[in-house]
Amino acid sequence: MKKAVFPGSFDPITNGHVDVITRALPLFDEIIIAIGTNAEKKYMFSLEERKRFIEETFANEPKVKVDLYQGLTIDYCKEQKADFLLRGLRNPADFEFEKAIAHANRLVSGIETVFLLTAVDTSFISSSIVRDFIRNNGDYSLLVPKAVKK
Repeated sequence: MKKAVFPGSFDPITNGHVDVITRALPLFDEIIIAIGTNAEKKYMFSLEERKRFIEETFANEPKVKVDLYQGLTIDYCKEQKADFLLRGLRNPADFEFEKAIAHANRLVSGIETVFLLTAVDTSFISSSIVRDFIRNNGDYSLLVPKAVKK
């Protein structure tokens, strides 16, 4: 079974995330969307809300599971018996950042990282942009799946 973990804080999940996950579905038998927690970070949405947003968005996709984790992502991958990490790349800065992490993860654990370029129409979307729209009462409806708009 080809199993991938797509880690992130998903605060909130965006249409960019959804695009990457949807396009990765034919590549894997299972994709675990793993919501990581970081005590240093201030989140706009609770863990429960973020998990619900993702579960509702992928309610009709049996290959997608949603889980919470703490600690090193590679340790979580080992627990889940996942041989792949899934990451989306929006721009060259994402690539440089993710490349270093991917090399370290492969060296330490043997886990491969699969990169998918974001679609042109979602490549500018980030959770931080969405949060800024929400904080300032802007229209963010085109940036997120329906579950987040409620």
